[in-house]
Amino acid sequence: MITIEEIPAERINEFWTIHIKYLVEDLSIDEEDQAYFSGEAYRGHIHKLMLRDPDKLHMIYFRREGVRIGAAQYCTYQSEDGKCFILDFWVFPEYRGNGTGHACFQALSAYAEADGAVYYALNCSKENSRRFWLSNGFADDGTDEYGEKLMVKRHAESHSL
Repeated sequence: MITIEEIPAERINEFWTIHIKYLVEDLSIDEEDQAYFSGEAYRGHIHKLMLRDPDKLHMIYFRREGVRIGAAQYCTYQSEDGKCFILDFWVFPEYRGNGTGHACFQALSAYAEADGAVYYALNCSKENSRRFWLSNGFADDGTDEYGEKLMVKRHAESHSL
């Protein structure tokens, strides 16, 4: 069983080391992007989003049998239509496979829905990530204002969104 560990804003620094490693190793970001994601402008903005109310940004670890196996960042827009936008989602490399990512998304969705999430959206630029999200019920949904591909997952009862 996968459980969620919320990362409080006052403990965010321990997350940043893991996050930059993920960005470099999994997403292959360049030095300019590394500087941006390591910089105070980005990190300060994320910290502010973690403290706002409503529409707080959540940073979480996925845990299985007490061990951290992955992490995610998401924001549920409770003041709007209940969209849960997933900024980051990853399973640490040594725990990938055997449906772990699917189990982590199920845990995330149950956790977010208990806090008001109605449907899910995310950006997706890598084809293997796109296949993963398609297998979790997401569909392509155009592009955002920056030209990044969007995906969405709506529940059967929320077709009007």
